[in-house]
Amino acid sequence: MGSFLEAEKPHQTQFKWQSPFFSTSAWQDGDYNKKPRPFCVPERLAEQNLIPEARKAATEWFRTHDIKWHNGQDGKPSNHMCDSQVCCVNFLFPFSDRPEPLASLLSPIFPDLKKMLPIEDGKFVTFEWIGVQNYLGERLHPGSQRTRGANFTSADVAVAFERTDGKKQIVLIEWKYTESYGGTPLQTAASGTDRMAIYQHLYDKADCPLDKGLLPSFGSLFYEPFYQLMRQQFLAHEMEAARELDASIVSLLHIAPAINKDFRKVTSPELKPLGDTVTGIWAKLVKTPGRFLSISTEGLFGSPLREPPAEMKPWADYLTQRYPWAADTGTVHAS
Repeated sequence: MGSFLEAEKPHQTQFKWQSPFFSTSAWQDGDYNKKPRPFCVPERLAEQNLIPEARKAATEWFRTHDIKWHNGQDGKPSNHMCDSQVCCVNFLFPFSDRPEPLASLLSPIFPDLKKMLPIEDGKFVTFEWIGVQNYLGERLHPGSQRTRGANFTSADVAVAFERTDGKKQIVLIEWKYTESYGGTPLQTAASGTDRMAIYQHLYDKADCPLDKGLLPSFGSLFYEPFYQLMRQQFLAHEMEAARELDASIVSLLHIAPAINKDFRKVTSPELKPLGDTVTGIWAKLVKTPGRFLSISTEGLFGSPLREPPAEMKPWADYLTQRYPWAADTGTVHAS
């Protein structure tokens, strides 16, 4: 359990107790893993874990699109206030119908951005994107369908924009908050499934997006978070090859708090010689420039939180109270 997570728990508890965004009933401890926790809201009030403008709209969006909430119950988000998916929705859902502020947010990372484009059902942000096809060949039980947010490779967020050269670009966003990872090898699942066999065909392709000359072995990627990055990079690459939604370019953007130093640990023993941080190593391994980018949460959101456009002021007020570290622009790029 990481030190950043342990620091966030009492802060989130105080936010719940002292902010005006929760009902008095939500001040009670919430059960999580069968124990009452002060940094959780009661499960019956789990929607109060979201920024107010997303409480109804986001839960309806997830339900309409059959998107699974991580550790959620009865169609509601997780009641844990340090939940990463909840954090992601709190930061990005308010941009769903605000293309101009979204373009301003992303333009420093994507200087070729001309204007945002709707990504799904007229909205400019969507969640748990798995691609319109099963590009990765992930296994389905007979008669079942793929699920967004559970059991299949999902990008936390997807957005699209028109570039200054007229091309369409899709960005898959991987969002981190309090995550930290150990060194548990994941090649073999608890069920006995060889995960390497599932993705081997993508690694063996002539146009594999990873630099195999730098990789000690394919097996070196089967440690979190490299295992997750590998699958998402494969998804982005295959979406681009298929020109999904008429996109010419599909890139992966990684967003993580610079303050969360626990996440930076290089968990794969074979990859340690390649660098000191997860995202630094991954940037070396992705062959095509611009297909993987990494920025800190503080670097991306710090300025907009401190000087938001008028229409985003309630969003900024909420986030700076709940996640005050995000307004610190001291570190721009997560490393």
